[in-house]
Amino acid sequence: MDKYLIVGLGNVGDEYDGTRHNTGFMVLDAFAKASNIVFDDKRYGFVSETSIKGRKVILLKPSTYMNLSGNAVRYWINKENISIEHLLVIVDDLSLPLGSLRLKPNGSNGGHNGLGNIQSVLGTQQYARLRVGIGNEFPRGGQVDWVLGKYNAKDMDILKPNIDNATEIIKSFVLTGIDITMNAFNKKH
Repeated sequence: MDKYLIVGLGNVGDEYDGTRHNTGFMVLDAFAKASNIVFDDKRYGFVSETSIKGRKVILLKPSTYMNLSGNAVRYWINKENISIEHLLVIVDDLSLPLGSLRLKPNGSNGGHNGLGNIQSVLGTQQYARLRVGIGNEFPRGGQVDWVLGKYNAKDMDILKPNIDNATEIIKSFVLTGIDITMNAFNKKH
């Protein structure tokens, strides 16, 4: 059976719920809810499993904190014997407008500490990532406060339909692969 690891980046703890930096967690929570599955507290993260048309899908919300996400990713890839081509990391992105989605087959970490750590631990940039825009309407020097700030109701009105789109991107990635999924979704959003 083909296996896939879908990783949503974020920080554990109530104080981080609803923050921009936890957008990856929010996408996986929406996917789990739509799939009627729940997360269990396991080694290096909160994990849930489902299958899509005979393919095993493992959802991972690392509990290592953002800057050490690579440890969780490496552990679950090795434990489940998942190929790097079947890894998708969902991450918040300051350089994209709020709610916009960009799927890429590889690339630099763009200054994102979570992606940087994954790249360092895995020794490669060659894994798929879905970047979810969180905007960048913050004053100079205000980046940390912005990414750790909570979404307001107006933000969520913009973000919610795009989180739903992100769950469709996950399904497409599992069923059709990165290239077809990029062609289908990057043009639309």
